[in-house]
Amino acid sequence: MNTSLVILGSGYTARFVLPLAERQYFRVLATSREPDRHLSHIQPDQRIQFDLTRQDTWKNIPTDADLLWCFPATPLNLVIAFAETLKPYSRRAYTTDSSIEYPPPWVDEKAPIDLAQPRVEGEEFLRTHCAAVILRVAGIYGSGRNPIDWITSGRVGPSRKYVNLIHVQDLSATCLAALERGAPGEAYNVSDGTPRTWKDICRIAQDRWGIQPSLETDDALTGKRIANGKLLSLLSSAQKSLAHVDLYRSLEQLHSEKAAT
Repeated sequence: MNTSLVILGSGYTARFVLPLAERQYFRVLATSREPDRHLSHIQPDQRIQFDLTRQDTWKNIPTDADLLWCFPATPLNLVIAFAETLKPYSRRAYTTDSSIEYPPPWVDEKAPIDLAQPRVEGEEFLRTHCAAVILRVAGIYGSGRNPIDWITSGRVGPSRKYVNLIHVQDLSATCLAALERGAPGEAYNVSDGTPRTWKDICRIAQDRWGIQPSLETDDALTGKRIANGKLLSLLSSAQKSLAHVDLYRSLEQLHSEKAAT
């Protein structure tokens, strides 16, 4: 593994990856279109200006570092052109987010993907042509992203639709495991491995915190049930494991954190 890591795109997940990565890499750099504005939480010498749509910023990315790509890989023509500037390739990982059966069948990494989506098309280019490790990420939650708030705000409501989630801390650990142990050109589903229906989550929210859902829902949607066996094997090879496999315990922790502020 290289001694340096560049995080391309410094949004929600990157904030949690960065402190973990600093234990593993000698140098960790992060990018933003406006680094001095959006990356004030890290040292100036760790900030890099990068914008996929501005080719003059591509030269700012060191070619001898591992890369963690954290924004949609579109448009494809720019993804291809930028990838060409990074040869020879270093290790890299890319993170991303209906059946008539019910419960819906389990979905693993061999399931068909929708190449009509520009983001998916970009991911597949990075996987097949650049040997990128692709992380197909379920719904991300954690500090500042609480599913209970989604219910309170009416963003979701009780339905039979299955949802797959991953805590941002587990996702951050997975990103580093993928860079360390991920097989080049492979894809991994990133989920806690226990799909739940929104009806079940809303019931727990009402029983424990008295939250009454306000959204009327459509029971025609079934969602997916994502299998994470391949992810667990990857984490095991890096001597890691998921820390947040009990969603309701994690929600209790988030609720306590919020109440304490």
